[in-house]
Amino acid sequence: MMDWKNSRPLREKIAVVTGASRSSGKAIACVLGEAGATVYVTGRSVRGHPLLKKYPSTIQDTANEVTKKGGKGIAVRCDHTRDSDVEHLFAKVRNEQGRLDILVNNVWGGYLPYEDHGKWFGLPFWKQSMDRWEGMFTAGVRAHLMTNLYGIPLMLGRKQKGGGLIVSTTYWNRGEYLGLIFYDMAKCAINRMAFGLAEELRKHHITAVAISPGWMRVERMSIEGVPKRKLERIESPEYLGRAILALAMDSRRLEKTGKTWEVGALAKLYGFTDIDGRLHDYHTEIRNPRTDPHR
Repeated sequence: MMDWKNSRPLREKIAVVTGASRSSGKAIACVLGEAGATVYVTGRSVRGHPLLKKYPSTIQDTANEVTKKGGKGIAVRCDHTRDSDVEHLFAKVRNEQGRLDILVNNVWGGYLPYEDHGKWFGLPFWKQSMDRWEGMFTAGVRAHLMTNLYGIPLMLGRKQKGGGLIVSTTYWNRGEYLGLIFYDMAKCAINRMAFGLAEELRKHHITAVAISPGWMRVERMSIEGVPKRKLERIESPEYLGRAILALAMDSRRLEKTGKTWEVGALAKLYGFTDIDGRLHDYHTEIRNPRTDPHR
């Protein structure tokens, strides 16, 4: 993959990255910023009112980091469970830019509340609260769906190299059960959404994919008791960002539409590495959603 930090291949591209105040969303936005993109950063954590007091990073912090890295970061507070917020977001993009090139659906409210997460995730279905459904489907699957609904019209009717790109971050374990029915259903729905979008958008030269990282080192992650062999395999969230960047730079990406891709597979295909220079390609070996809720 070419040296994007110096060549700025996305300097004329407009991107939206949802759920980007911290963790994977922040990393994705910053990687796109390094490549020169204008990135609209969305989330609910704003200056003075972070969603999680223990992790006070905000959309303004991410937007500033995007700008420092060479792009242009624009923070937009958006609760993706509120359709009016999502409509306002894309009205703003339309008014300010007139188009959209890259849409990254990363918002995910399926883990709220975070307290005692490991305990409830491991409970059988019949002992779960339906609050999990609300988090994973309303603040997860439906949030992706509504973001696509309002975002796609800004991508239509444009003749651009490679066409538009829609990415949904997900988790996929090659058909294996993901440890909790709500979680398994939600992730499968997101993956299937990418397939359905691809079927409808191929004629418009818009690529729609789902991308699944491995075990990522993010703010909420605890490594206590994790075996050394697994610690050596932890991915940075920037690795996921580089996978999305590689697709954004690929003028033939439409050939890859409709699929759920593992980050490691894309790394092999495009020749990029994690920030430490390693190539991670052991996705299914290292992550058990029942004990690792820290995507």
